[in-house]
Amino acid sequence: MFAPFRSQATAYGHVQVETGVSGADPHKLVEMLYDGAIDAMARARGALARGDIEAKGKAIGQAVRIIEEGLRAALNHQQGGEVAENLNNVYLYITARLTHANLRNDDAALQECVKLLTPIREAWVAMKPAARP
Repeated sequence: MFAPFRSQATAYGHVQVETGVSGADPHKLVEMLYDGAIDAMARARGALARGDIEAKGKAIGQAVRIIEEGLRAALNHQQGGEVAENLNNVYLYITARLTHANLRNDDAALQECVKLLTPIREAWVAMKPAARP
């Protein structure tokens, strides 16, 4: 009954993401990575609450990929110095906790990951560079 709507909503979501990415500056792209990881963790929590283990695993896998292949991979250790090293360590810890959450169906670990990543995302958004004329 709702399948056509879901597929339309999914298609719309993909278009929104693709449009956002193509028009985004590097700062906005990192913000989108944070948002995507936090959203994936929220979806994992919802799936866990529903007992949908497959959806939980997929959402956690997506969050791990965003953190590892997006956020960690983007760190510039030469220019970032101690800040980059600290972020790297936080990302490694979050990845380990996400893996634990997936293996143990641990909602508290998922909550912890959201609580760790949210202030970093907020700080990143607050540092948004001024728009160029």
